[in-house]
Amino acid sequence: MTATLVKPSLLIHEIRVEKFGNLSLFKFSEHLQNRMELLLEKRKVEQLSLEEIPELETIGELDRIFTHMNAMLAAQNVNL
Repeated sequence: MTATLVKPSLLIHEIRVEKFGNLSLFKFSEHLQNRMELLLEKRKVEQLSLEEIPELETIGELDRIFTHMNAMLAAQNVNL
């Protein structure tokens, strides 16, 4: 059985841009951050449901994308 992949664009309302010093960085809303942490903790102690698996994969993918983008922004700021 294969779970349906959640579209990352459905979580766009959960993305914030926050100022850290002189940088503006992408960050998850508190709700999305808490949801990711809850799913990661649940995965440690029990099996995720078929709905939760693609949800966590989608959040994780967004986390990797934003980590990369924030690193690029930080590196660009160092070079200024």
